[in-house]
Amino acid sequence: MQPLQTDNIRLAATVMLVQDGTAGPEVYMVKRPGHGDFPDLHVFPGGKVDAGDWLPNSCPELTDERASGLLNVTGGGLRYWVAVARECFEECGVLLANNRGQWIDLSLPDNRAEWAASRGRLLAGEQSWESLLNNAKLTIATDHLLYFSHWITPPSVPRRFDTRFFVAAMPHGQVALADTDETQGGTWVAPSQALALHRAGEWQMIDPTLLSLQALARFDCVNELLVGIREGAHAITWTESLGRQGMQQD
Repeated sequence: MQPLQTDNIRLAATVMLVQDGTAGPEVYMVKRPGHGDFPDLHVFPGGKVDAGDWLPNSCPELTDERASGLLNVTGGGLRYWVAVARECFEECGVLLANNRGQWIDLSLPDNRAEWAASRGRLLAGEQSWESLLNNAKLTIATDHLLYFSHWITPPSVPRRFDTRFFVAAMPHGQVALADTDETQGGTWVAPSQALALHRAGEWQMIDPTLLSLQALARFDCVNELLVGIREGAHAITWTESLGRQGMQQD
């Protein structure tokens, strides 16, 4: 199993939440605060893989062997699916977990209040992700989280991340709401619009985000996007230049 950190490189995971908008797919993006890692950048929700993310019993539809094979690692790959689901709930309140395929309907006021309280306890360290899932009899929606790409922060940056990118369709009956302690807010945006905002100098983004947005912009609807990812149509062609920017070939 990979160590969570090797030298100054920390394992991490991020998710591109997508939904159909009026002019095609939209992706949920958050803005980082002006301090900490990647200040003031527009990014996708995500964060570090933690020791507590090793929860094979919470992923009955995906074995670690299969997950590790998809990521081309010797073991522990399943932690990325667990971590990205946890980070998604912490950062934007979207629960990528269900009970035998049945999503929690957070449009219902009682459910919304209950899960907002659970999110608060998780963020405060008063409850673990494992206990939250077990108490609600939920499992990670691993079949809903599609592996997308792999980037490692270049050596020129002091704090580096070995990050796996995933894509997930927004679950029905849920609303994304950025956690203001970790972000300055979030918004749904068409990939082409996000790229235009970057070109105009209004949004700061780094290459993994920009390349991912360009890949998403190829598709006309979420269903086409998800099918394309499963078939590998989203793949970004690796070049030596992209390799120097951190793109991995696996």
